[in-house]
Amino acid sequence: MLKSSTALGRLLHSPPRWLSRGLALLAILALYGLARLPEPSADERAALAAAFRFVQGPLEGVPGPMRGVREVSPAFAGISAWISSVGAGVALADFDGDGLANDACLVDPRTDLVSVLPVPGLVAPGSTARFATVALDPRPLPYDRTMAPMGCLPGDFDGDGRMDALVYYWGRTPLIFLGDGRGGFSQPLELVAQPARWYSNSATLADLDGDGRPDLVIANYFPDGSRLLDPASRAPETMQHSMSRAFNGGPAHFFLDAGSRPGQPAFTEVSVGLPADVRGGWTLALGAADLDGDLLPELYFANDFGPDRLLHNRSTPGALRFVPLEGRRGLFDPASKVLGRDSFKGMGIDFADLDGSGRLGMFVSNIAAEHALQESHFAFLPGGPAGLMQQGIAPYTDQSEALGLSRSDWGWDLKLADFANDGRLELVQATGFVRGSVNRWPELQELAMANDELLPDPRIWADFRPGADLSGNAHPPFFVRGADGRYVDLAADIGLGRPMISRGLAIADVDGDGDLDLAIANQWEPSLFLRNDCPRCGRSLELVLRVPLADGASRPAIGAEARVRLPDGRVRVAQVDGGNGHSGRRAPELHFGLGDSEAPVPVTLRWRAADGQVHVEERRLAPGRHVLLLDAAAPGGA
Repeated sequence: MLKSSTALGRLLHSPPRWLSRGLALLAILALYGLARLPEPSADERAALAAAFRFVQGPLEGVPGPMRGVREVSPAFAGISAWISSVGAGVALADFDGDGLANDACLVDPRTDLVSVLPVPGLVAPGSTARFATVALDPRPLPYDRTMAPMGCLPGDFDGDGRMDALVYYWGRTPLIFLGDGRGGFSQPLELVAQPARWYSNSATLADLDGDGRPDLVIANYFPDGSRLLDPASRAPETMQHSMSRAFNGGPAHFFLDAGSRPGQPAFTEVSVGLPADVRGGWTLALGAADLDGDLLPELYFANDFGPDRLLHNRSTPGALRFVPLEGRRGLFDPASKVLGRDSFKGMGIDFADLDGSGRLGMFVSNIAAEHALQESHFAFLPGGPAGLMQQGIAPYTDQSEALGLSRSDWGWDLKLADFANDGRLELVQATGFVRGSVNRWPELQELAMANDELLPDPRIWADFRPGADLSGNAHPPFFVRGADGRYVDLAADIGLGRPMISRGLAIADVDGDGDLDLAIANQWEPSLFLRNDCPRCGRSLELVLRVPLADGASRPAIGAEARVRLPDGRVRVAQVDGGNGHSGRRAPELHFGLGDSEAPVPVTLRWRAADGQVHVEERRLAPGRHVLLLDAAAPGGA
C-alpha cells in the first residue's frame, strides 16, 4: 500500500506529458463552463448600472489632413490595415500648473499629430480661460513621412517641477518636449545622442535603480532599423518568427537619470543583460510596480506573439539587474495560463489590489474574442509569498475565469479604478482591431496555425488591407463586480455599448470633484472624454504625492505607495503610476473610494527619497483631496 501511495505521489508530482495535457484540457473545459455561469438578471444589472453615469464628448486635437490607413513599405502592402492598427494614445496630466490633471496629450493617427489640450468643458478653479491647444511638432529635428507618433508619456524629465512630455514613435527614437507650466512647450530634444529607427509601442517612468530619481524604459516592437513606413523602400522586411514564441522583435531600451537639471534632461542608456528570449519580445505594453515591498519596481512586458515577461528588480544605484520570473504550473493549469509561459498576445497591463490582500495583482489584455484563437485575458493575483521571487518564481495565479474577466474581445489598454467611490474596483478596457466589410477571422485562424518558418515573410500572410474586418464591432467593456464576486460587462447599460476601435485609456479626477473621469483614444475615429457624473458616488481619498526638488519645486513621487485601511476594515494598496499600459496614461495620483464614511482613515505612506533611502510615514486623513510633500527632512517626514 505504501509503495502504491509513493508511486501515485510521484505521478502527481511529475506527471507524464500525456497526463498533464489531458488534465489541462479537462481544466480548460471545466473553467470554460464556469465562465458561462448564468448572467445577472435584468434587475441585478439595473441595480449595478445605477451607480454609474458618464457625460460623453469628443476629444479633439490640432486639426490636420485626415487619412484612414498608413503608407507602408511594399513588403507590407498586403497587410497595410494590420500595420496601421496602432498609434492612438492619450494621457491625462497637469500641463498648465493649475493643480488638476485636466489636460490631455492626444495622439491621433488620422493626422499623425500629437496635441496637448485642456480637457473640454472645464475651467480650473479661479481661472477664466485655459491655454490654447498646441501640437508637439518634432521638427526641426529629423522627421519625415516614414515616421509616426505612437504615444505620449507625461513626466518631469528635467527636474524643474513642471510637467513635460516624451513622445515615442515608429521610425525614430523618442523626443522630449519641456513644459513651461502654462501649457506651452519647448522645441523637441533628442532622448538619445544618435537618433535611430526604433518602433516603440510603450514607455514608462520608474526609479529602476533605487537612487531616488525616475528613470525610463522604452519598449519596442518591430526590429530596430526597419523601414516599414517607407513606401519607397525595397528592403526586405520581417514579421514575427512565431505566433506564440516570437523573439525577433525590437529590444527594450533602459535609461538612467544621469543628473537632469532644469532645462537639461540627461538620460544615459545602459545595458541590461537579459536572455535573448526576453530581450527580443514584441512588446505592446509595459508596466512597472514594486511587487515585493522593497520599492524597487518590477517590470512587466506584455508581449505580442509570445510569453509575457515579469522581471524581478535586483538593481543597485547606477547598476541595473533584472531576473526573469516564471509561475509554477499546477497539475490542472494549462501552460498558457502560467505567468511567463503563456503563448498569447499581450497588449495591456495594469496593477491593482483587487482581492484586498494588500498586494498588487497584474491584469493583462490579450486577444480574447469569443470563439477566436482560444485565448483569454489574465488576472494574476498573489498566490504565494513575495519572497519566492528570490528563487526565480512568480508567486501569482491567473484568476480571470473565476472573476468573469477572461474574455471580452481583441483587448488593448485596460485600467482598474473605483469609479463609484464604493471601495470596489471596476475594469475598463480598450478593444477592437480593424473595421471593414470582409470578415478575415478564418484567414487569421489559419495563419495562427502556419509553420513558424513561414510567418516572418509578410507575403504569405492573408489579405489584411483596408476592407478587412477583425473584431471591428467591439465596444470598450466596463466590468463591474457583482454581489457574487464575479464581474459583468455593463458597458451597454451605461452608454458605452456602441462599437469603437479603441487603443488607449487615461484616468484622472479632472475637475476635482472627488470622482474619476475617463479619456478613450480611438484608432481612425474620434476620441472621447467621459466626465464622471455618478448619481450616488461615495466619498473618496485622493492623494497627490510629490517629492521636493531644488528652489522649492516638487514633482510627482513616482513609485510611492499608500496603504489605506478602508472604513469596512479592508486594506487597499496603490502606487503612483509612472505610465503603465499600452498607449494610455493615468494621472500620477492615487484614488481610494471610501463609500459613505466621513471619518478619517489610517494611511501608511512609503517612498524613496532623493538620498535613495526608503521612508515610512503614518497618517490619518479625512476624505478629500490631499497634496502631500514627501519630505524626509521635514518634521514628521511628510
